[in-house]
Amino acid sequence: MTAGYGTEPGQSYPDYLQRLLDEEHYGYRVVNLGISGNTTKDGVERLKDVIALKPALVIVEFGGNDGLRGLPITSTRENLDNIVHGLKQSGMKVVLAGITLPPNYGADYIEQFNKNYILIARKYKVPMLPFLLQGVYGVPGSMQPDQTHATAKGNEQVARNVLALVSPLLKKPQSKAS
Repeated sequence: MTAGYGTEPGQSYPDYLQRLLDEEHYGYRVVNLGISGNTTKDGVERLKDVIALKPALVIVEFGGNDGLRGLPITSTRENLDNIVHGLKQSGMKVVLAGITLPPNYGADYIEQFNKNYILIARKYKVPMLPFLLQGVYGVPGSMQPDQTHATAKGNEQVARNVLALVSPLLKKPQSKAS
């Protein structure tokens, strides 16, 4: 979802998040490192690349592809733990954006999957958005036909969801006195 799968360039939620940050006069640049199809294992492998950028804040939004592939819950949790631990250990502010799975994955698997985000957020005391697609999933025109990825309209709402999550951790530049 972060990569903007199925939408035109400039219509990913990070693109919309940048616009919202600019509109509200935050002095931050959004760097979208999302890669379609990535799993938490891929995130662990790319952790050093993220740390090398020295970001002010990292939005960890991983796990959906793990769940859709039916990967073991324990592997996803361990990978999320490694990602958040590595970022925090490097001195970065971190927020966690959760996702859930379609009902056909079974109530037990979904419950355990969703718990991953809660457990990691508590362990590392990081702010968490339980469901990235809040106000998007099930809203006409907000989801692509696959019912997994947001449309451009949906990505605008996702950006608002993420802004609400990150804004308490951001600083606005001081206005210059006249």
